[in-house]
Amino acid sequence: MHLTRADHTLAVIDDRGHATPIRHIIGIGRNYAEHAKEQGAAVPDRPMLFTKNLASLSMSGEDIVVPKCCQDRPQVDFEGELGVITGPTAARDVLLADAMNHVLAYCVANDVSARWWQKEGSGGQFYRGKSFDTFCPISTPIAAASVANPQGLSLVTKVNGHTMQDGTTRDMIFSVATLIHEISKGHTLLPGTLILTGTPSGVGMARNPQVWLKEGDTVDITIPHVGTLTNRVRFE
Repeated sequence: MHLTRADHTLAVIDDRGHATPIRHIIGIGRNYAEHAKEQGAAVPDRPMLFTKNLASLSMSGEDIVVPKCCQDRPQVDFEGELGVITGPTAARDVLLADAMNHVLAYCVANDVSARWWQKEGSGGQFYRGKSFDTFCPISTPIAAASVANPQGLSLVTKVNGHTMQDGTTRDMIFSVATLIHEISKGHTLLPGTLILTGTPSGVGMARNPQVWLKEGDTVDITIPHVGTLTNRVRFE
């Protein structure tokens, strides 16, 4: 599999040359208990959903471009995540037992977040702070069959070679299968829906002192058996 540009978004190209455009991005908030705890937030009893702009998509090796409106205060943060891409057909009201049949591919993702815009600048809604252009880099996808157990993967995020996040997908509150089952209730998952499954603890916002992404920083996120995502930070 590989990624290619498709208008203002990306498309997944399988080994037969079939293209699945990424049509929707759904993020899951606080899907790791320790991440909820480090924010002083309650652990959710149901999946916490938000969306990101499709124009936030970018590829490994491309820059995370911090716009001028995010430069007047330190705020841009990293969130390493396992990404799940659905397909090949639309899915609605998916049974839990059938959920994994709707996974087309996995990837490594960075849910880059401008925290002031997320927390204060948009009426408490996540969308704005998560949706600036280039704020959703993803690695080259791999076929779902290549990952035997998506709940048994380690995830390490490094900034300039320093480990910031070191977690495992087994600590997800809601598994990949549960997320697909829950999100699809009365809600059609189009082929090419990218689900960002949440981030483990260690984000910059929650550190003391806080760690914000700066001009020239390099962020590497590795999930063995899935891939490595590498992006440099550039201020426009």
